[in-house]
Amino acid sequence: MELFEPSKSILQEIKLDSKFRNVRLLVKRDDLIHPEVSGNKWRKLKYNIELVLFQKKDGILTFGGAYSNHLLATAAACKLAGLKSIGVVRGEELTTDSNHNLKRCSELGMELKFIPREEYDTRNEKFVQETWKEEYPFYLLVPEGGSNYYGIVGCQEIRKELPDEIDHLFVAQGTTATSCGLLIGLSENTKLHVVPVLKGFDAKGEMKKQLIPFLIDEETIREYLDRVEVHSEAHFGGYGKWNPELVDFISNCKEEYDLPLDKIYTGKAFHAVMQWLAKQDFQTPQTVVFLHTGGLQNG
Repeated sequence: MELFEPSKSILQEIKLDSKFRNVRLLVKRDDLIHPEVSGNKWRKLKYNIELVLFQKKDGILTFGGAYSNHLLATAAACKLAGLKSIGVVRGEELTTDSNHNLKRCSELGMELKFIPREEYDTRNEKFVQETWKEEYPFYLLVPEGGSNYYGIVGCQEIRKELPDEIDHLFVAQGTTATSCGLLIGLSENTKLHVVPVLKGFDAKGEMKKQLIPFLIDEETIREYLDRVEVHSEAHFGGYGKWNPELVDFISNCKEEYDLPLDKIYTGKAFHAVMQWLAKQDFQTPQTVVFLHTGGLQNG
């Protein structure tokens, strides 16, 4: 089932000035796939939706915060696939009119259930998952951010749309599904750079949990994770936080490179790319790719 066209996700070359020696910088524009099922969201939903259709379920039940792009993407993708959707939202004080994101989810037919934040924090515990499954047996439960086996498989497909020879690949990191999918598909000669948007996030530890179903043993997982570089201080204070420096950087990228970025994920990650490049002195030509994972609704 192909509701969207990944062919729209072009490779945009960024023209750098001479101080960035021996660097070819490309941006994989996954944000162009669809205006609401943006970037990596479609990659992570694709096979989950195929599973719903195969199992003849009614739709998807998933989780997210008030500004979750994943909730919006799920609502839009399910509507296009002729499926129902339920969004469990963190914050019982919220309503469908609390912000544009939630309102749009509702307009797309998503049933929103608002629960207390402390209850939301237990969403991944086994007994809680079983309770949701019992209450909604005809819905597929998809974790927050689409971070499950099928989401990772979908993200693996991004590699087929990238150049054969890549030296460095950068991606913003939230739930790690996208970065894990990329890592599994990458050549051993490619360094994967992950930019967590959460302060104090254990990037490799969380990736290890996701990689267990895909890789043979602890040693193999360790070998894969050795090819990952974590930019742990690029979060600008934590999730949903930013400062004037980041806002100006995003504005400049739009003006100078015609590259739209958001303040939550891609702005921080691309800022990390440029900061890192400024410190390098490559002696040989290097191809660097930045994966634009969308999220511009909350830019």
